[in-house]
Amino acid sequence: METQLRAALLDHLRADPAIASALNIIDEAEVERASAPWLALVASASADWSTKTLAGREVRVALELRLHGDDPATGAQLAERLDERALALPAEQSGFHVVSASFLRGRAERRPRNARAHLREYRFRLLASE
Repeated sequence: METQLRAALLDHLRADPAIASALNIIDEAEVERASAPWLALVASASADWSTKTLAGREVRVALELRLHGDDPATGAQLAERLDERALALPAEQSGFHVVSASFLRGRAERRPRNARAHLREYRFRLLASE
């Protein structure tokens, strides 16, 4: 379910016109060679969240939004839009059902050469489709 969630989340984020038009690429990790701004799904981890009758997973996903800018607020609105969109992932997916989605933490940091990064982490609780 973790791999299926990663693919579904990336597709869902790519389908948002405001997000897609603001970024050069939305993909899994290894987009460092792409020119900013970009969004990467950089990590995920899962644990068992099964019931007596259904397989389930709790999946934590980390996204990195990379931009350039002098202003510390650079990308703040886009990061908020990412939060809204990620948490609005439709419940019914191929092979699983999203029971809950939660924002866990965010971090903004300045990096060398005027780069800015917004790190976003979410938790999804999933049950296998019957």
